[in-house]
Amino acid sequence: MRPFRAATLGSAALAAALLLTACGSGSTGSADGDGKVTLTVDLFGTFGFKEAGLYDEYMKLHPNITVKQTDTQDEGQYWQALQTKLAGGGGLADVQGLEVGRIASVMQKQADKFQDLRSLGAAEVNDGLVPWKAAAVRTADGKVLAAGTDIGPEAICFRTDLFKAAGLPTDRTELAAKWSTWAGYLELGKEYVAKAEPGNAWTDSAAGMFTAEVGQQKVRYADESGKPVHETNPAVRTAWADATKLVADGLSAKLPQWTPEWNKAFSTGKFATLSCPAWMIGYIKGQAGTSFSGKWDIAPGPGRTGNWGGAYLAVPKTAKHPKEAAELITWLNAKEQQAKLFAKQGSFPSSTAAQAEIKSVKDPYFNDAPIGEIFSEAAVTMPAQVLGTQDGVIGKAFTDALGEVERTGTAPATAWQHALDNVKKASGN
Repeated sequence: MRPFRAATLGSAALAAALLLTACGSGSTGSADGDGKVTLTVDLFGTFGFKEAGLYDEYMKLHPNITVKQTDTQDEGQYWQALQTKLAGGGGLADVQGLEVGRIASVMQKQADKFQDLRSLGAAEVNDGLVPWKAAAVRTADGKVLAAGTDIGPEAICFRTDLFKAAGLPTDRTELAAKWSTWAGYLELGKEYVAKAEPGNAWTDSAAGMFTAEVGQQKVRYADESGKPVHETNPAVRTAWADATKLVADGLSAKLPQWTPEWNKAFSTGKFATLSCPAWMIGYIKGQAGTSFSGKWDIAPGPGRTGNWGGAYLAVPKTAKHPKEAAELITWLNAKEQQAKLFAKQGSFPSSTAAQAEIKSVKDPYFNDAPIGEIFSEAAVTMPAQVLGTQDGVIGKAFTDALGEVERTGTAPATAWQHALDNVKKASGN
């Protein structure tokens, strides 16, 4: 998940005062009392719209519109708050972000809580997206319940200054060859920690590596019939074994992702590499700041593919300004804006037309890394993942359990069982 888009996507946060402006029992979409319209957008992690100046551009094009965004950094916290609001019918924004791992659950259990974008004049909002992105939010009877934003092709982000200090190469092609597999990534990690300053870990967490490795599979936590397979899927077990080996070899900084401690570590020497879906670029820039420009770089990752994260924008049934909200998300997700967002923030387009435009993009912050080329190549072989209703719950259960292994010394087999038990509790079985 992204905190990106979470809120990272990460994408987002809880600001009660702004959320209250989005309360209502339905709306005709009329303007506010002064003839102006204030659109509220509630997201998780870093979607990048604000950072890339897209809201400002939209407001210049639409002088009667003011866009106000709230963010929750941790997508899990955002999702819990969203569930409370959906159940109560109030406190919802005009636009709510939805992480891809939650989409199957929303479509099967909460479709009645969101507007059919066709009824708001946005029937074509997902035209031109990669097919699986659009299909995930289209009901059997043709309703369109959300607009697709980015997708998450994977790479590895790394600190060039820390690599140099440890005597490791910094050439992207050479590194991609050394860590072409996850086994190679772990081996280079052992070489790094043997030479690095004490306290400098290879990567941030076992959770990040696990999520990236599982993201390279078409079938992860549920099969095509919707049956949960997380307990028996060999790919999940392999990713778990690799992530626990990372911990056993002393390569993890043991940092819980999306926490203040994790955020601070982007501008220290706490870790040297990071499993890095495209949207993480904007997150790194936001956390490390301008003084670390040139100290971060990007190289193709193990397997040279994978899909971690990506999101959607939906309009709740209780939105105060549903028509204007639909117009905003249609504009934000048009190919022109998706291309701008990638160039400025790294969020990889789901629009195929935008993908064609960004292949030559380089990022000065990451030593002019050819991010368009790296992520485009990863996207070519990206799996069209099977989405299950419990994907978000299962993924969190596994990453929380890996945190136990890292931070409390829990045996991997015990932590694995804890993850399975927590999935059962969450699903009510």
